[in-house]
Amino acid sequence: MARTRSRDRDLIVALIVARVIDAQSKLATARALSSETALSTLSETLGLGPVDENEIYGAMDRLLSPRQQAVENALARRHLRENTLVLYDVTSCYLEGRRCKLAQRGYSRDGKRGKLQIVIGLLCSPEGCPVAVEVFKGSTGDPSTVASQVHKIRSRFGLRRVVLVGDRGMLTAARIREDLQGVEGLHWITALRAPTIRSLVKKGTVQPSLFDQRDLAEVTSDLFPDDRLIVCYNPLLAYRRRRKRQELLAATEEKLKAIVEATRRPKWALRGEDKIGVRVGRQIHKHKMARHFITEITETSFEFRRNPETLAVEEALDGIYIVRTNVKPEWFTADETVRAYKDLSKVEQAFRCMKSVDLKIRPLHHRRPDRVRAHVFLCLLAYYVEWHMRVCLAPILFDDHDRAAAERERSSIVAPAVRSRKARDKASRKRTEDDLPVHSFRTLLQDLGTLAQNTMQVEHREDTFVLKTQPTELQQRAFQLLGVKP
Repeated sequence: MARTRSRDRDLIVALIVARVIDAQSKLATARALSSETALSTLSETLGLGPVDENEIYGAMDRLLSPRQQAVENALARRHLRENTLVLYDVTSCYLEGRRCKLAQRGYSRDGKRGKLQIVIGLLCSPEGCPVAVEVFKGSTGDPSTVASQVHKIRSRFGLRRVVLVGDRGMLTAARIREDLQGVEGLHWITALRAPTIRSLVKKGTVQPSLFDQRDLAEVTSDLFPDDRLIVCYNPLLAYRRRRKRQELLAATEEKLKAIVEATRRPKWALRGEDKIGVRVGRQIHKHKMARHFITEITETSFEFRRNPETLAVEEALDGIYIVRTNVKPEWFTADETVRAYKDLSKVEQAFRCMKSVDLKIRPLHHRRPDRVRAHVFLCLLAYYVEWHMRVCLAPILFDDHDRAAAERERSSIVAPAVRSRKARDKASRKRTEDDLPVHSFRTLLQDLGTLAQNTMQVEHREDTFVLKTQPTELQQRAFQLLGVKP
């Protein structure tokens, strides 16, 4: 019995850490938890009593295997089932300091140069509910994380028939060939990368006439004899890509014109084929537009012009993406397959909430690898709570609470998602259907945070009594949606 109480206390302490996860350094977490238990009724309500710094780190140390595995297995049983989709994506996060063995040099998705990284892989249900998380070394490539997820889904979760959905940089041809093909019951959905699409266009497999009637077409190719290829064309995406390319071309031209002027100035002119070439190379690759320019460099001059052939080839691909899958047509139609691939945006939303919007996983000051893993797992638990809260509170948030109606209004699965009429009305009026003010998730929590429980004592008397603030109409509605009593 004593051991059971100790384990429960560890998990409660760990979840309190998740509640104050926005103060993520070692010292800041301890201070935040001390403040949380001292200035709120959280510790009293949960029967924890005083919680010191060593107990916090002890709870984090005991949170990992086998506890993390047990929690993730329970979440998988609740949110995943046979013949279901499993969404998977990765992100990176930088660490402070250089002592952690997980922290290594790698690609920073946050644009933070000079910082060591870790890689975080997240598995989600088809609805975007987080199920499991894994931390890899910062030098780990995205495709290298796939094998461990396949093992996790099949061995730990016990799922024999699932469809793994990953982006084009994750489920590459090599990973499909080495980790996925031949695994009975395992299917996958991904997309082709630009060079492969370019080769299909050259072969004539993908032609503009495919989109005369619809923005989606299913084709076959000798390059992928056993797979389905679903070609999609999005005019809005084509416009955005074309406009972005023109902006990058113009920016590159400005830099190259400056080099031309440097070779023609009367004094201190830029001379030497090597020197001119070094400066040209530095500028022409800055926006990755080198393939679209033809350059001529001599000892005393530099000239450039746009390459119409490469531009024509790339413009032909604007707005086109191709979904690749081995899922049979009788299981998933073309529309359902494309929808499944686009559902990866739900994992991206989870990363945004964990890294920047609400939970703020950074800064990371932990030196021990297991504490970094525990830290990230706590963020998963915190986001799991937030995800369910957002679902319940959607009617009073700016979130769309009538997604079924929004899906019916959508003209095509390839077209951008639209918000339902109720969501648009809510956003324009800034009022709910109950005529309450609409909030973001963050501002609603701030509003709920104004509720207080005060322990009062009358002067010259020893006894005390509890006085609670009365919830407003909005706060009562929030508690009603959450199914809890204020």
